[in-house]
Parts: sequence; C-alpha cells; structure tokens
Amino acid sequence: MLEPGLDKHEWESWWQQFEEDIETSPAEALSELDRLTVQMLDARGYALDDPVVREGDEREVVAEYSAAHEITEAVEQSKDVSSEDIETAIDGYRALHDYLLVERGAP
Repeated sequence: MLEPGLDKHEWESWWQQFEEDIETSPAEALSELDRLTVQMLDARGYALDDPVVREGDEREVVAEYSAAHEITEAVEQSKDVSSEDIETAIDGYRALHDYLLVERGAP
C-alpha cells in the first residue's frame, strides 16, 4: 500500500491518463480501468475472492466491480459486447473510483 495521500494522487493521475482512451477507444480502456480498480479495492481492504466480503455490508461495492469486470472479461475474450455494456462498465469503474477516493479514504 502507498502512503496516505500518495495513493489518491497516483490513482487520480492514472484515471486522468485513461480519460482520453475512454473517449477514443472505450473497449480497449476497460482492461486498464479494471487493473486500477483492483489495485484500489485491494488497498482499501476489499478481498474480492472472500465470500464474506461479497455478502457483507459493502457488498454493493464488490457487486459493482464484479459486473464491470464481467464485461471487461467478455471484451478481452473478443465476445460480442454492446457499446451500452461497455459504457455501463466504464460508469461502474468510475463510480468505484470516486467512491474509493472520497467515501472510503485511506485506512
């Protein structure tokens, strides 16, 4: 884990770098958004593979990630994914990014 404040700055910088990719090649941006989100969730103490976390108080956070990740995996496997689904995944990653930076600050 990064020092408090450093992770927030770094994650905000990474997200800004992805903004252009989101506009020009949204499907291709999903993998990077997924990696960033996994890093953020891990640093904030979410154990995505833990069934207790998936059913706990903040299960909606894990559910939001799982839904976006499922779409990302479909794109990576060259499955037919609609542009609406891709936008939904991006919106999910964006919501998680904002939540983890603002509502769920560094422990």
